[in-house]
Amino acid sequence: MGNCFSASLSLDEPVQKVFEWLVEKRGYTHNLVNNLVDLEATMEELKAKRDDLLRRRKREEDISPLMLEKFQVWLNTIETIADKVNGIVNDRNIERQSFISRYRYGESVFLTLKKVEKLKNEDFEVIAVTHEVKELPLQPTIVGQEKMLEKAWNHLIEDGVGVMGFYGMGGVGKTTLLKQIYNKFSNDRRGFEHVILVVVSRDSQMEKIQDDIAHEVGLNREEWKQKDKSQKEVCLHNFLKEKRFVLFLDDVWKKVDLTEIGVPDPRSQKGCKLAFTTRSQEVCRRMAVEKLMEVRCLEENEAFDLFQKKVGETTLGSNPGILELASKVVKKCCGLPLALNIIGETMSCKETVEEWRNAINVLNSYAAEFDGMEDKVLPLLKFSYDSLKGDHVKSCLLYCALFPEDAVIRKKELIEYWICEEFIDGSESIERAEDKGYEIIGSLARASLLMEGVAYDGEAFVFMHDVVREMALWIASELGIQKEAFVVSAGVGLLEIPKVKNWNVVRRMSLMDKKIHLDGSPECMELTTLLLRVGGYERGNWRDWEKMIELEFFNYMPKLVVLDLSRNRSLSELPEGISNLVSLQYLNLTETSIRCLPKKVLQALKKLIHLDLEYTSKLESIVGISDLCSLKVLKLSGTHLPWDLDTVKELETLEHLEILTIIFNVTPSLERFLSSPRLKSITRSLVIWDEVVSSPNRNLESTGISLSGSIDKLREFSIVRCRIPEIKIGRICSFLSLVRVYITDCDSLKELTFLMFAPNLRVLNVRDAKDMEDIINREKACEWEESVNIPFQKLNEVYLGNLPQLKNIYWSPLPFPCLEKIEVRNCPSLKKLPLDSQSGKQGENGCIIRYTSPRWIKGVQWEDEATKIRFLSSCKKV
Repeated sequence: MGNCFSASLSLDEPVQKVFEWLVEKRGYTHNLVNNLVDLEATMEELKAKRDDLLRRRKREEDISPLMLEKFQVWLNTIETIADKVNGIVNDRNIERQSFISRYRYGESVFLTLKKVEKLKNEDFEVIAVTHEVKELPLQPTIVGQEKMLEKAWNHLIEDGVGVMGFYGMGGVGKTTLLKQIYNKFSNDRRGFEHVILVVVSRDSQMEKIQDDIAHEVGLNREEWKQKDKSQKEVCLHNFLKEKRFVLFLDDVWKKVDLTEIGVPDPRSQKGCKLAFTTRSQEVCRRMAVEKLMEVRCLEENEAFDLFQKKVGETTLGSNPGILELASKVVKKCCGLPLALNIIGETMSCKETVEEWRNAINVLNSYAAEFDGMEDKVLPLLKFSYDSLKGDHVKSCLLYCALFPEDAVIRKKELIEYWICEEFIDGSESIERAEDKGYEIIGSLARASLLMEGVAYDGEAFVFMHDVVREMALWIASELGIQKEAFVVSAGVGLLEIPKVKNWNVVRRMSLMDKKIHLDGSPECMELTTLLLRVGGYERGNWRDWEKMIELEFFNYMPKLVVLDLSRNRSLSELPEGISNLVSLQYLNLTETSIRCLPKKVLQALKKLIHLDLEYTSKLESIVGISDLCSLKVLKLSGTHLPWDLDTVKELETLEHLEILTIIFNVTPSLERFLSSPRLKSITRSLVIWDEVVSSPNRNLESTGISLSGSIDKLREFSIVRCRIPEIKIGRICSFLSLVRVYITDCDSLKELTFLMFAPNLRVLNVRDAKDMEDIINREKACEWEESVNIPFQKLNEVYLGNLPQLKNIYWSPLPFPCLEKIEVRNCPSLKKLPLDSQSGKQGENGCIIRYTSPRWIKGVQWEDEATKIRFLSSCKKV
């Protein structure tokens, strides 16, 4: 009968449903205990989910009204059912009552459990959007950034690193590097909820940056668009303040105020990061970057590798001569990826040597005419130029293009040009104008438009990337419209003056490093700058022309302000035609062979403020110099003039003179000079030497040199081949600007205690002084002990050579916080150095002692064992 009943149920669907209903109803009581436990547990899980979503809801300001309404209904339902669950749990003792009561109670538990489970499974994840990192497309050929990428990635993900900045010139690959880092997060989120990349660009406003960030994190819906800037700031801040995020900002041109945007500062919000690219190192500093990384141009082998990939092996292999020419093209690009890519693409279809030679000719003569340069490369670099503050700063940059490719441009010389060109106002003070010039150079370097360095002699210099120089020439020619505005043929070669169609449009001309015979009488009515300096290996290799410049060459240059004829050794006479240059403010005759300054020229140059006659070894006289009534800078070092009292008196009459560099032979005129407070107060460089070594000046030998009084502008001081017993100083004496001191071949001189009054001394070089006993004499120093501080606080380099009697530099250890090098040669009596374990520059580039005698270094008496260990490990034999 059971089998018949079973068959009947399987064939009768209504009976089947009745059976299932009976089983379910039976479960109300049979599974009551388990259902009750599940109800309590599920209710706790539901409450936890509610609390989590409420926290997320607090951070999410921009939810659609429909979703917000649905979410609120869900919350209200939870409150209602929570009360019901509490009542059910409190009535659990009902299970001991009648079957009907237990049945009804079990039914309530079961049905409530189902409702709670349904509420718990409701999907509200849209309230907290999870940002997907989609990989960005990149160019197929990326060369030379592998190490930089690895270094940048490893540093960015370090704990404690909040803000990171990448800087470098336009086209160097900063954006590519940033995208590569961004793409790494597509495979490895590192626990960040949001990875955001926004292009800032030069003209972006804060509200646009807000909108772009909102779009990236899913906030940029209709309600967002109705908010004003301050509301967006609050909305973004509340959204991001409890999230872990990485924000990438590409192409930043000025400081981005994160607070103004609404982005929490990653330095204070643990687990968040900001990385950005910029052309300006200054932007990095202003944004308080903890880690700066410069994105540099490619090395030569990397540059050729990139260029080869862009050109293609087929083209490079189409002719045996192309590969060599390709190296010259790559060199012209100076490792700039943008130029390598554009020029490489252009050359990819050039399969003849003639086409490649023509390309090199175009790049060398006027690169803007090369296909792709004027529309793709130069405009991108011009953004940096356009962002410079002030037309005078822009003019300063363009001026650098007058120098040859790869030229090392001394900062001080460049600034001298700028002052005389009136890019910088020098009317109040030349020294103040120089400070402004250094500030401009710094701003151009921080904008990645100039690069800085230090020459072998310690002089600071700048140089220009070749492509930046081409950009500057393109801008100076009014974007190619007026090519003859800047006539620049600087470099080796060229025997004739360039052919110019219209001299009247020429404003600046540079023929540096050229062998040119200047003849004719061109009408250059707008010409303000003429640079004819000889440099590089061309120095001294001129043909023996009787006249390099014809008399009438300068007849029609009424606006000429700067004339540089320096290093032209064939120039023995100053052309009288220069007297026609009534606007001239700068005249440089350094290292020429001129013998005198014609009276007619001196009387005509009423506006001249800068005259450089340094190392004019054949110069016999500067009589009449007082006619230069506007002169502010006069440089006479290395002239070896036969000084007399009248010439010194004539210098004193130059009432506007602010800067003087001078070399004096030991004569009575030196005493007159040293007794002149005015001349000493404006002297920047002073060299004293004795022309006749075999017959020294006996008066000087017995009295010494007196440097009493203030000589605050003196930066470089040298004494050469003089027999003097001492350098005297008075009660009022200071050398605040003194940076370099050279003492050479000075017998009888026993000490240099006057250096106690040179707090900014950086270089000290003393050699071939057989009677030198002390650098600072203890007894003499004690006389001035109340007037001076600890000496040599800025000293960077010390050279001591052939000083057989030298026993002491100083009598006790000194801190020498800036000292990098001490070099000692043939100083057998110097047994102890004024050092302890804390002396000298610390760190990786710390202080090094160089020596020639192993016996000497073994005999040095160290302050203690710690000092010995510190310095012996860095000693080097030379």
